[in-house]
Amino acid sequence: MTTTAENTEEKRSLNFIEEAIEADIEAGKVKNSPTQVVHTRFPPEPNGYLHIGHAKAICMDFGAARKYGGKCNLRFDDTNPSKEDTEYVDAIKEDIHWLGFDWEDRMYYASDYFQQLWDLAEEMIRRGLAYVDELSSEEIAAQKGTPTTPGQESPYRNRPAEESLDLFRRMNKGEFPEGTKTLRAKIDMANPNMHFRDPIMYRIIDHPHHKTGTKWHAYPMYDFAHGQSDFFEGITHSICTLEFEVHRPLYNYFAKVLADIKGTTYVPRQIEFNRLNLTYTMMSKRKLLACVKEGLVRGWDDPRMPTLCGLRRRGYTADSIHSFIDTIGYTKYDGMISIKLLEHAVREDLNKHALRVMGVVDPVKLTITNYPEGQVEWVEMENNPEDAESGTHKMPFSKELYIEREDFQEVAEKKFFRLTIDKEVRLKSAYIIKCTGVVKDENGTITEILCTYDPETKSGMPGADRKVKGTLHWVSRKEAVPVEVRLYDNLFTVEDPSNDERDFRELLNPQSEVVLPCAYLEPWAAEQARKRVGASSTSTANRYYQFQRIGYFCVDYDTTEDHIVFNRTVLLRDSK
Repeated sequence: MTTTAENTEEKRSLNFIEEAIEADIEAGKVKNSPTQVVHTRFPPEPNGYLHIGHAKAICMDFGAARKYGGKCNLRFDDTNPSKEDTEYVDAIKEDIHWLGFDWEDRMYYASDYFQQLWDLAEEMIRRGLAYVDELSSEEIAAQKGTPTTPGQESPYRNRPAEESLDLFRRMNKGEFPEGTKTLRAKIDMANPNMHFRDPIMYRIIDHPHHKTGTKWHAYPMYDFAHGQSDFFEGITHSICTLEFEVHRPLYNYFAKVLADIKGTTYVPRQIEFNRLNLTYTMMSKRKLLACVKEGLVRGWDDPRMPTLCGLRRRGYTADSIHSFIDTIGYTKYDGMISIKLLEHAVREDLNKHALRVMGVVDPVKLTITNYPEGQVEWVEMENNPEDAESGTHKMPFSKELYIEREDFQEVAEKKFFRLTIDKEVRLKSAYIIKCTGVVKDENGTITEILCTYDPETKSGMPGADRKVKGTLHWVSRKEAVPVEVRLYDNLFTVEDPSNDERDFRELLNPQSEVVLPCAYLEPWAAEQARKRVGASSTSTANRYYQFQRIGYFCVDYDTTEDHIVFNRTVLLRDSK
């Protein structure tokens, strides 16, 4: 079932993870840990940019530590050097800070523990708990069996420990090609949990590591490195998503082996929660990387991407993401969350902060034929009615204006209450006007709308309270500043692209980005937008705007002194 703003229940004061943490505190398990406080970690792989699903994990990992007066480490899971890059490390750090969290002096890498992990692996070999296998990955997969049928033991499973130790060390010296040898834990080839059927602990990767260079040629697998890294750091609660639930027994097994070797009863506790599945969105790093590499989007920070840097560029705020995550909560059941719920959270937050301005994105000229030639008067506009301290600004009004082309119909449809022939509307914060005719080009396209105005209908005039059904936004044609506006929509056309059998490229929305190069903005707003030139991506000053009657927008990073670019963040209200 898809969750929406209307059917979401009020969030409980404690979610099930917090209940488990409090139970562990009460039982004294936290005091038994090395740091004696609630200690969590966020362990991203530096092989891509973080997306909205990671934000849910970040808020839990760092949020739980903050709530219980504990600590949260940032630890990069850099166990696969062929896919990792320092560019991703820097981006991940920026995203976490943007969300309002800090790891203080506790930034680590799995590679920090490579020697300790190696020593543990050697000890397991000596104790008969691991062996070097020479089967190929295809042969290992074929011999693992099925959940209902036992696997077959490798012919190398019972080789002498000294022989495995020798081969293991030679694996790391680069003596063997990739894929020819692995180190496997010797557990139980008949276990109904397939992860216990002699899982691979180390494999050969002949690729320089971004931190350790060419020191290592054999690298630990995630299932072996992750839990042991938690142990080395004194983590009390290893919080992860539901796909790791079936890995938990193996996590506990490796942790117990290490605890026995170290002579301690302390082991970290793994707890799983539901991952974030969002409609019209895809979270696969592989497919998001393909979108970037194939030029299907502008980059990792394209405003259509679910990456945190993409959402930030689109104008989503950190507070809105926190509000969204608080609303959907944490459960043990996977489901699909409506993207409208995220948009609602963004809209609610921007309503409090965004500057109210006039912008016309699809302009048509409007001339007030009885307005004095050359006269310019200034009307007062509220910066934000939700913020009493935001003040006001002045906006020019003149004989020639721009309005939205869709706000005029020569022959009006039923219930069309905007401008049409012989009908009146109010120009927001200015006068009531009446359409008297139009001018068309040789193709029949309207190029100018002709109107008259009632000078008694401006604020403070006797006719200011006269009622008409429609109110339009506008800008003064002479003073308006040309800007580029980019309108964004869902990147995919189907609600659940991850489970669609078609190639994801076939599901891309051709209207996900519409660029309008000839929009116009009131001069005060353009002046504010120029102040963003050179600002950092995480700075919020002068970033967010409400184009009245159109939607919420933000200044894009492409903006220069001479070329202002706005991204539409979200519509003013839910679309149907």
